[in-house]
Amino acid sequence: MPNDETVCQNRTEKDRSTALSDVRVRRLAVVALVLAALNLRPAVTSLGPVLEEIRAGLGMSATVAGLLTSVPALCFALVGFTAPRLARRYGPGGVIAVGMAAVTAGLALRAFAPNTAAFVALSALALAGIAVSNVLLPVVVKQRFPDRVGAMTGLYAMALNLGAASAAAVTVPLADTLGDWRVGLGAWAVVAAVAVPPWIALARGRAGAGATAATAVPGNEIRVTRDRTAWALACYFGLQATAAYVIIGWLPQIFRDAGVSAGTAGLLFAVTSLLGVPLSYVLAAVAGRLRHQSGIALTIGVFGLAGYAGLWADPAAAPWLWAVLLGVSNCSFPLALTMIGLRGKDSTTVIRLSAFAQSAGYLLSIPGPVLVGALYETSGGWRAPLVFLMGLMLAQMTAGLFAGRDRPVG
Repeated sequence: MPNDETVCQNRTEKDRSTALSDVRVRRLAVVALVLAALNLRPAVTSLGPVLEEIRAGLGMSATVAGLLTSVPALCFALVGFTAPRLARRYGPGGVIAVGMAAVTAGLALRAFAPNTAAFVALSALALAGIAVSNVLLPVVVKQRFPDRVGAMTGLYAMALNLGAASAAAVTVPLADTLGDWRVGLGAWAVVAAVAVPPWIALARGRAGAGATAATAVPGNEIRVTRDRTAWALACYFGLQATAAYVIIGWLPQIFRDAGVSAGTAGLLFAVTSLLGVPLSYVLAAVAGRLRHQSGIALTIGVFGLAGYAGLWADPAAAPWLWAVLLGVSNCSFPLALTMIGLRGKDSTTVIRLSAFAQSAGYLLSIPGPVLVGALYETSGGWRAPLVFLMGLMLAQMTAGLFAGRDRPVG
């Protein structure tokens, strides 16, 4: 029979093996998070730069082209609601793996779409994969890195911004080099395909079993729709998404109407996106160490108000300053994700909270860019729309004040 010394030695070796395995799983989770985040926006941001060529190649009407700008938020909202049920059954890792596969298939096949209907349908397939991943990535962070929610949220938010900016910047040169807008769009399917294997690995065996168990806690039926903090988070998420979509859709036009050249207007818009790459990580990491995030939400809002005020006064007076201020303001997105991870007391709550806050928030964001366009058309200028946006920013700051309090949902 083995003596006590042998038993202790075997236990020590087993503990070391388990610890090594856990380290490998965490490293795999980091890689998987970054790769998934890189693919959460190229399906959207790669469209705008080649939209004219897409319309000419498919015979797409202006109405359908306008519809394409609303489809992402609608998909994110409607499909996002299904994520908790799917995760309870298959585990977050498995659902994200399928989501990344859907992104890959949608991006690859829409490059060969023969008509407008097929192009929209395949875009929706890619967006559906993005939608479930949007909701579930904060859950994976909570499960795998409960002691580093802010830092890990910042890491994948940084990767998300990098993917968005890269797709916007590289799609046209890629299409020009390869001689076809279809190739320029379809190339992003390769990036999405790289994200699939790590998530399959996480979803299998011991790594996936732990994740599934964490999301299937018996009797834990928290109704986030009855929680004031959850509603504050949903409003904050929706209002920051509204501001982001307005900046994406209208900021270059605001500068061009003020006499700024088209090329410079494009660079100014790029500044607002690229600032989010480093700032997302720093801001989320800092927010994750604080009990209250209300102060950060208010500070970010002040930057947004200053940017809008500058555009209201004179867009051409200090355009780079206004772009930087709005770029900092756009960092409310990683803050919202961080607060979702922090407000949930466990992964079960986080998955419900993430689904509710993001889905309701994206629904809330849909009318904003449309109303800004309507105000611009009826008033004949940008001052009325900018006053409207300043009002929305004040509402966002109020929602952030309540969402940032140290009051766990459930």
